[in-house]
Amino acid sequence: MATNGTSDLKRKQGIVSSLCKHFSLDPKAFSSQVPGNDIKTLYINILKSSGKESLQNNDEVMKWIAFADSFPSDSKACHGGLNELNTDLAKKSVLLGNGFTPSEADVIVFSVIHSSVIALSTPEKEKLPHVMRWMDYIQNSEDLGPLFEKILLEKPVFEPQIAKAAAKPEVTSSAKGTVQNTKIADKPDAEKNAKKSDSADAKKKAKGDKEAVPEKKAPEKEASDKDKELSVSLLNIQVGLIRKAWKHPSADSLLVEEIDVGEAKVRQVVSGLAKYCSPEDLTNRRVVLITNVKPGKLRDVMSEGLVLCASNEDHTKVEPLLPPEGAKPGEHISFSGIDGKPEDVLNPKKKQLEKITPNLFTDEKGVATFKGIPFMTSAGPCTSSIPKASIK
Repeated sequence: MATNGTSDLKRKQGIVSSLCKHFSLDPKAFSSQVPGNDIKTLYINILKSSGKESLQNNDEVMKWIAFADSFPSDSKACHGGLNELNTDLAKKSVLLGNGFTPSEADVIVFSVIHSSVIALSTPEKEKLPHVMRWMDYIQNSEDLGPLFEKILLEKPVFEPQIAKAAAKPEVTSSAKGTVQNTKIADKPDAEKNAKKSDSADAKKKAKGDKEAVPEKKAPEKEASDKDKELSVSLLNIQVGLIRKAWKHPSADSLLVEEIDVGEAKVRQVVSGLAKYCSPEDLTNRRVVLITNVKPGKLRDVMSEGLVLCASNEDHTKVEPLLPPEGAKPGEHISFSGIDGKPEDVLNPKKKQLEKITPNLFTDEKGVATFKGIPFMTSAGPCTSSIPKASIK
């Protein structure tokens, strides 16, 4: 490995700790092996102790171990390796693993590059968006917070354009006044006084414009509010289990479902699924639903949520999103890197839902996403059999 002795030892200690956490082992059992072994040997020993020796993609794991073994400790020399990793992560969420479940390869590479990424400047981090997204995901999903410092990407402070425009009249007036004063020196007193009066008026106007600027700070707040309205964090999206479903009594296109979302009583939801699903198809099926929409009646039947469904382009195929086996009713859907508290109840007048849903879609593998970020549960991502579908 291209490192000096101290950093080499520290790096391998980090790998052992994170691998043991990944496999639910005690790292103390391997502490004596760290000084005299390379990454590959340490990995094999830990793997044997975990009882998971026969792994798929073992060649791929070894490829990433070789990457980790050759990764330089010098922060100035690591850019090539990080750029290579960023390119590799552009089209996937983890290096190896089942969909979005991190593998030991992810854990090893994360442990090796962590200190180098921490040392990068904000502009350098911004050039590695896929690496930054992946590191945040691995740290959270593997619960590596106690072992590694959280990597933060500082966002630039928003500067409204109007603030820059406000400075222009003052500079222009000053420059204009200087030119005028130069010309005035060669003219009669009466004309000179008139010019001075004009110059004073111009300065007074510029000053007035400058003083009026503080009243024009609304655009910054409006921009901030607009960004907030577009965040999926406003939606309270939960895993549900349909306990019962039946046809709407007065609308052929609608079905009514009783959905368990982990509350004291089930929620009644009306969905436009009669054309695509039978009540029998939906009974005991897991679904994803928004639970903070404003309750209301659909054709005289109360609805207390919105079941999210994937649809192909011509809407000939529609199906509810499917949480993975093991996801529990009531569990909240999370999105890596997106924090925020959902609204208590969405305000229909703000059209928040209408602004957010255009960014909901399934990827080429059928994984449900918001702007490409997966709908995650404790058991994995939510999916659909319809790839590249819109979600509503």
